[in-house]
Amino acid sequence: MTLLIIAGCIALLVLLITWGKTNAFIAFLLVSLLAGWLLGIPMNQLAGAVEKGMGDTLGALTGVIMMGAMLGKLVAECGAAQQISASLMRVFGVKYIQWALMVTGFIIGIPLFYNVGFVLMVPLIFSVAYQYKLPAVYIGLPMLASLSVTHGYLPPHPAPAALVKQFNANMGLTLLYGLIVAIPAIIIAGPIFAKTLKKIVSVPLKTFQPSVIEEDRLPSLFNSLMSSLLPVLLLIATTVIPLIVPSSEQVKNISSFWGNPMIVMLIALVVATFSLGRGTGMPMKKIMGVYESAVKDIAMILLIIAGAGSFKEVLTVSGVSNEIAMALQHWPLHPLLLAWMIAAIIRVCIGSATVAGLTTAGIVAPMVLQGNVDPNLMVLSIGAGSLMFSHVNDGGFWLFKEYFNLSVKDTIRSWSLMETIVAIVGLGAVMLLSTII
Repeated sequence: MTLLIIAGCIALLVLLITWGKTNAFIAFLLVSLLAGWLLGIPMNQLAGAVEKGMGDTLGALTGVIMMGAMLGKLVAECGAAQQISASLMRVFGVKYIQWALMVTGFIIGIPLFYNVGFVLMVPLIFSVAYQYKLPAVYIGLPMLASLSVTHGYLPPHPAPAALVKQFNANMGLTLLYGLIVAIPAIIIAGPIFAKTLKKIVSVPLKTFQPSVIEEDRLPSLFNSLMSSLLPVLLLIATTVIPLIVPSSEQVKNISSFWGNPMIVMLIALVVATFSLGRGTGMPMKKIMGVYESAVKDIAMILLIIAGAGSFKEVLTVSGVSNEIAMALQHWPLHPLLLAWMIAAIIRVCIGSATVAGLTTAGIVAPMVLQGNVDPNLMVLSIGAGSLMFSHVNDGGFWLFKEYFNLSVKDTIRSWSLMETIVAIVGLGAVMLLSTII
């Protein structure tokens, strides 16, 4: 009966978001309260459980996600993203233009949130398409595959960062494994798959041609790369150094502090404020305005994460999470495959990768915390599943369709299949990695 209640609540969540057009945060709160009541949580404890779920989930994440958004916005506003992409274009040339855009998307996608990255990078795709007379979908999909993979797989993006927290995983190791898993997924879903899309006719609106910053006002390539990738470099360094010097307690303590995700993002943001912001002549007031704008952009994402945390806490308090975990343990499926399937089903039903990942986390968390699977790989498996087959219920689907001026059929043929390939290849890479680690 309890499993039916959970299935019904998830179905209701899907209906509220898709058919009812309800905001995901409100939908999560309503479903959390209903689930808690149906599962027998006393009324005097139910509201407290919902509040605790929100607080516990956001406690360690708010700073990381907020500062990640600020860094990404500054990278775009000061011209660092333009400098990176222009430099890569010069290196790769017209023949390998897809690979240049793919690498650009991957580098920019690490600090930038997906929607921000899409809106800022798509004009670059169009400018290249106009300049070299190439099919926009053919050259653009590799970059968007990179943005999608970094959004679904890699911290400090919202869903991966939240999963790391819920599973007590190591953010540095998750990032390291995620980079390994991301490479084949991006290459297969990007340049290789895009070769089949040359005949798709796309006439992007000229409105979306970018306004270019003068070259003499751009930060240097070294500055752009170092400032954008500093969080990644710090996380990897503080993860690898203790492995090299395992017997040193002092090294472990120092790495533990400097490798804390919030400290990493704070360092990166302070450095970028002066290296990219002040270094390109932006007044401090304008830099702070960029940061305020970035926070507004991702406020709703934080609320959705908080709502998902409430649902997870209700499942935990009611004891259903343990019951589900026990039931799932008897399924003849590898835990990583099972989590991927759950995330993929919710993604197809709801359309949101973030919601799919966080909802799945609440279901499989007990299984992970019992030590039945590597938590870092579980983050990546769920992240891959959460990208499965984006279609008409996903905002990203419509962004791609409208910006590239495509039919629904061609959008499914290109965008939806690209997301499906990313999800399947990601799962394969995670399963292969699980045999090695």
